[in-house]
Amino acid sequence: MTDVEHSTKGAKRDEELLCSPCDVEEEDEKRVARIGAEIDKGFDALRDVHDGVSIFGSARVTEDHRWYGLCRDTAACLAREGFTVITGGGPGLMEAANRGADEAGGLSVGLTIELPHEQVTNRFVNRQVDFHYFFARKLMFVRYARAFVCFPGGFGTLDELFESLTLIQTERIQHFPTILVDSEFWGPLREWVDERLDDGGLISPPDLDLLHIADTTEEVCSYVREAKEAQRGLSREPTG
Repeated sequence: MTDVEHSTKGAKRDEELLCSPCDVEEEDEKRVARIGAEIDKGFDALRDVHDGVSIFGSARVTEDHRWYGLCRDTAACLAREGFTVITGGGPGLMEAANRGADEAGGLSVGLTIELPHEQVTNRFVNRQVDFHYFFARKLMFVRYARAFVCFPGGFGTLDELFESLTLIQTERIQHFPTILVDSEFWGPLREWVDERLDDGGLISPPDLDLLHIADTTEEVCSYVREAKEAQRGLSREPTG
């Protein structure tokens, strides 16, 4: 058995994350090594990406839907302004984003993930990085992005949305907008956050402003441009 085959078989055992009686320290050490290797692979593949934008959205949206066209146009606008477009590399709105970036001559990145039902990488990805671990993949979405752009989607999109909000709220990332595209779709969620979380005292009033809602390509690009300038203006601690 080759090292690659052994690594893959070992990673498959990590799909059930609950600790079981058969887990021993040696297995955990192997698991930690696999996790480290996967993160290192992601860093190596994306190290030259300085101005990325991570775009999330449903894999189930078809090409004839208005969201597809809006997502494609938004990604093209970002690519023309020099941003790298990063998606999960799958179909639907991920394909639309990668397509828009590729057609505009930009770098179109797909961070693909192993799933029980195989998800085919869309043909508009021109740099693909494969992941087994969701948390390693999500790290790359944040580390190499200036902003998150969330189109309508399901559990995966909501997971990425609320993780970004937590990182912003706790100041792990600064001047990092989370942009929700399509007020008709996202408006009820924002109202719920306002009425249940803000009015209920479960978040601080300024936290509500972490959600930016946009309906046009121009609005999204404007938010991202502003974030890029604000992030570049952050002072850095001296090293050494």
